[in-house]
Formats: sequence, structure tokens, C-alpha cells
Amino acid sequence: MTQVWISAAGLCGATIIGSLIGFLFKGLSHKYNDIVLGYCAGIMLAASTLGLIAPAFGMSASGNWWMIIVGVMAGAFFLSVIDFVTPHLHSITGIDPEEHRNNSKLNHIMLFVMAIALHKLPEGMAAGVSMNEMTEGSASWAVSFGIALQNIPEGMVIIAPLLLAGVSRMRTLLISVAIGLLEVAGVWLGYGLGASSITFLPVMLGFAGGSMLYVTFDEMIPETHAHGYQKYATYALMLGYMTLLLLEKVFE
Repeated sequence: MTQVWISAAGLCGATIIGSLIGFLFKGLSHKYNDIVLGYCAGIMLAASTLGLIAPAFGMSASGNWWMIIVGVMAGAFFLSVIDFVTPHLHSITGIDPEEHRNNSKLNHIMLFVMAIALHKLPEGMAAGVSMNEMTEGSASWAVSFGIALQNIPEGMVIIAPLLLAGVSRMRTLLISVAIGLLEVAGVWLGYGLGASSITFLPVMLGFAGGSMLYVTFDEMIPETHAHGYQKYATYALMLGYMTLLLLEKVFE
């Protein structure tokens, strides 16, 4: 239980830390934004495969592997449905002030915030599922670490649109805290679902891994390739992937 609380606090804290950094660095250039996001995409890619999908196959009989594949695709489909009813992350994360002015109406901003908030629940569930007793170890912590690291730039992204829409600094901070707390709820929900059925756990791991893969491929990587700095972002992604591989070997 202590590990679950640590994971939940880490994910929530990373979002808040990112938001606090966002107050200071609202003018981060596209180049460095894409490099940081590319590095986080590499971390997320490694965490979803090594921390969730691979362990799911490892604890399931070969005849049941189709269930894990279904779980992965269901996780991706779940996130695609969320994206269908809310704006894509990469449609409003540009740093240019002119872009922000064009999207400064409060209803558009709140839709954007809701999109991030809705992503937090499955992300928290992914970390919670990986914290189940059957998956404890370096792989489970890799998932939490990967999501927490990705939460920092995501927390930064929340700040600028809200401030430019006229939302006060205090209210903006409270919104970011509320989004972080939603991820805490996701951690406990995922942990509870994973612990409720040993048979169902591999499917839950696949579902969580699929949702993380969807965020990585549909949101993060396209964003890093939208401003002409895709080479930098690609190398950063590879570095992020290798970073998590190295951490897993060090702490296994």
C-alpha cells in the first residue's frame, strides 16, 4: 500500500511541479519544447512496453495472449473516444503568443483542460495496475516514473492558455492540483481493479499499456514533429527510451 501511495503522490506532484515551472517558463521555444516532449515520449514508450505489456504476456498462458492484444487495442480505443469528444493536445500546445490569442476564448481553454484531465485517469490507472503485487519490482516503478516525467511538461502546458484566458494564478494552480488529484484516483482505481482478479490482471495491464501507447503515438510524437525540429525530437525520444532501459537494469 505504501508503494501505491508513493506512486500516486509522485504522479500528482509531478503535475503540480510542472505547473509551477510553467509560471516561470511560459516562453519556452518550440525547439526545446519538442526536445523535452520527445524525451518524455521515449520514456512513455519504454514504460508502456517494458512495464505493462511485456509483464502481461509473461504472466499469461500462450493460449490467452489474444486477451492481452484485445486489452491493448481496447485501451487505445478508449483514449481515441476521449479524443473524439475533446480537443487534441497538439491542437493548442503551441508556444507562439499569436496562436494562444486565437484560442483564448474560455470555453476552448476549458475544453483543452478537460482533455488533459480525462487523460489523467487512464494514466493513473496504468500506474496503479502496475503496482499490483504480481508486477512489483523495477517494471512497476518504470511505469510510474515514465508517467510522472511526462506529467511535468504536460503540467507546464496547462498554465499558459489559462493565464492568457484571464484566469487568475491562484485559480490556475487550483485547477492543476485538481487534475493531479484525478490521477491519484486513477492510481487507486487501477490498483483495485488489478488486485480484484488475478485472471483479469494481464488484460488490465494490456489496457493500460495500450492507453499509454496511444497517448505517445497520437499526441506526443506528432506534436514533436510539427515545428521542424523532428530530428532533435527523434534523438531525444531514443535517449528517453534508453534511459528507462538503463534505469530498469540498474534497479532490477
